[in-house]
Amino acid sequence: MESTGRIRVGVLEDQQIFRETLIAMFEGAGMQVVARASNMQDFLRQFGEAKPDVAIVDVRLESPDSEEVGDGLYVVKLLKERHPDIRSLVLTSYRDLELVERCFKAGAAGYLCKLNVSCAELVAAVERVARGEWLVPPEFVGPPKPAREERGNTLMRLTLREREVLGYVAAGADNLQIAARLDITERTVKAHVSNLYRKLGVNNRVEMAMLGLQLGLPRPELAAHP
Repeated sequence: MESTGRIRVGVLEDQQIFRETLIAMFEGAGMQVVARASNMQDFLRQFGEAKPDVAIVDVRLESPDSEEVGDGLYVVKLLKERHPDIRSLVLTSYRDLELVERCFKAGAAGYLCKLNVSCAELVAAVERVARGEWLVPPEFVGPPKPAREERGNTLMRLTLREREVLGYVAAGADNLQIAARLDITERTVKAHVSNLYRKLGVNNRVEMAMLGLQLGLPRPELAAHP
């Protein structure tokens, strides 16, 4: 973040009136909008001068000049690879568990639905993501954040290998990636993940990842594996 303390924001949104509304809202909240675009190419091109702390990314990017639809998930993935310090906050009208999982796997730090978020909530979400927090819609997260003693008890129920696997799940790795990094078979990873579902009492991989973060497990980097 800059010495002024202002949060730098990038806005990738295909609807012009909504994009302009977001820009006015963030600037009115004292943030600095350093990148704004309706397509991926223009958005990334602006990063040469000033990189945002938080990038607001829509999932589906339509263009009035083309029938081709841009993929915001690909933008999130590129940002994670090229600019790991930039935290992506997906803002979309879609409410689908599979899409939420794909967003976090691509490297998103947060996910919000346009249909049920207020201006104040969105500004607060950007502030939280800029501070390093993770943001998941409450309807997709089952377990409440455990207290300190509960976190210790939960970790004690896990084997060392299960903790390692959980750390990779929290980092967004799939079973094949986990197997490669831990030098074990994918079948073994699936067995550990099944045990984690049972021991943690979660219903899906997003819940598992978020609980792993809440438990304070370190998230390994997912750089290219040799």
